[in-house]
Amino acid sequence: MDHLARARELLAAHPVVDGHNDLPWALREQVGYDLDARDIAADQRGLLHTDLSRLRAGGVGGQFWSVYVRTDLTGDAAVSATLEQIDVVGELIARYPTHLRRALTADDLEKARAEGRIASLMGAEGGHSINNSLGTLRALYDLGVRYMTLTHNDNIDWADSATDLPRLGGLSAFGHEVVREMNRIGMLVDLSHVADGVMRDALATSTAPVIFSHSSARAVCDHPRNIPDDVLAALPANGGVAMATFVPKFVLPEAVAWTLAADRNMREHGLHHLDTTPVAMRIHEDFEAAHPRPEATVATIADHLDHMRAVAGIDHIGIGGDYDGTAFTPRGLEDVSGYPNLIAELLRRHWSEGDLAKLTWQNSVRVLRDAEAVARDEQSGRGPSHATIAELDG
Repeated sequence: MDHLARARELLAAHPVVDGHNDLPWALREQVGYDLDARDIAADQRGLLHTDLSRLRAGGVGGQFWSVYVRTDLTGDAAVSATLEQIDVVGELIARYPTHLRRALTADDLEKARAEGRIASLMGAEGGHSINNSLGTLRALYDLGVRYMTLTHNDNIDWADSATDLPRLGGLSAFGHEVVREMNRIGMLVDLSHVADGVMRDALATSTAPVIFSHSSARAVCDHPRNIPDDVLAALPANGGVAMATFVPKFVLPEAVAWTLAADRNMREHGLHHLDTTPVAMRIHEDFEAAHPRPEATVATIADHLDHMRAVAGIDHIGIGGDYDGTAFTPRGLEDVSGYPNLIAELLRRHWSEGDLAKLTWQNSVRVLRDAEAVARDEQSGRGPSHATIAELDG
């Protein structure tokens, strides 16, 4: 059997809904949102992981564009930067209407698939984007944001990050109220990047399914950005979906120590370790030439998905590549055109076509639809929360 050809056929019927792509931030960093300078209708290889032809080749039918802002942007500056990120996603959708379709609901995802367009949704990455304001949270929803990652790499006032020193031990009282208000408005609670205590607190509080937009299995690679087995095992009761990420330093054990050294090298050059500008990439490449990088592969990601399916079940897993948000990608998954290689590997591992359809398309559509149903129920019983962090956390 030609597994790759079969993978492409499967993706034509059940395209990938990818949980996380950082193209908007890459456009900000590289060209200040000048879409003529990074026209994704043209080949952007060597500059970006993402362009329209490679999205098509990869069988992507739905994309959550991350409207991420760095955590050194705080307060109103973080809110403004998030609005700029939302704005550029709108520009992309308007600029490429034959390829991209704005999507706000599960029905919109299905309509985009029927039209042969890529459903374009948005996810805010980091609760600092709302500046401790539930009104701002609602405003982001009204602008089209359909998930919020509760933290990024650093703690915020009401939630601990996976990659910072624990301060709260989970969610504060205001953090629980953020989760409840996200449930009420229909915004998915995204638990990638958060500390284990936040994962467990959010699952205990949320009446709607949660997601992990780009996290893999900690039992396969022991990194705090990954999901522990007890949390994976809790997803069926919640209805949530864990979307495996492709970032080598999160999925390949041998890459962890190497990544720490590479990040230190970036800081020694006065650059942020997440910088993906051309200058930063040259520094990465020079470091790699001197210190060969352990290489993740398609099989590495398939190992995570095998484990996640075994623990959480086939109805609770998906894909969140994190393209244009990472300097390195696995062999065979170098950019957004690589999804057929992953599906082919899973076919070789005897995943059924029905299971693959759930992984790529059906689970993501279902979790959004379930969140919409919870929101309708919640709104019938209560109005917007106007609680403040000062009132709840003191």
